Amino acid sequence: MSAEERRESVVRAAVAEFARGGYLGTSTETIAHRVGVSQPYLFRLFPNKQAMFLAAAERCLADTTRVFVEAAEGLEGEEALHAMAEAYQRLIADDPEKLLMQMQMYVAVATAEAAGDHEFGDSVRAGWQTLWDTVHLALGADVDETTTFLAYGMLINTLVSLGFPSGHRIWSGFYDSAQPSEG
Repeated sequence: MSAEERRESVVRAAVAEFARGGYLGTSTETIAHRVGVSQPYLFRLFPNKQAMFLAAAERCLADTTRVFVEAAEGLEGEEALHAMAEAYQRLIADDPEKLLMQMQMYVAVATAEAAGDHEFGDSVRAGWQTLWDTVHLALGADVDETTTFLAYGMLINTLVSLGFPSGHRIWSGFYDSAQPSEG
């Protein structure tokens, strides 16, 4: 396996492990074990744990952005909105680590900011800005539509993270494309 392929497997493992344990609760030893490499080898690919976390966060945001781009391709307005909502619901149903990683990103950035480390969040904010811009363009550069779509998305993240099942009354105010998938 090439160094680039190994790096890719570390990023995938980092997403899975950080999604479950968070930044502070995940050791690089755990990531190394999941990949099947030594801890020193990890540090030949990434300078430190923070770099691994940020690579995992960037991947998560890039994957989510790609899902929105593909869903909205060739669509406009409400059609794009519903296509992106449905695609996002499939993403978090099929790959729940993406949702958990998102939630861990927000906690990690807030924790770093509270400790005075304002650079930690720069990369995550840049990825989130790209996500926002992608949705914004797909929704016709309408700030209100973009804000509403992403606000509903964050509410969906919260409700799914809290374990509200599909069909629960809490979902009754969501349009059909934003309803959680069964399972």
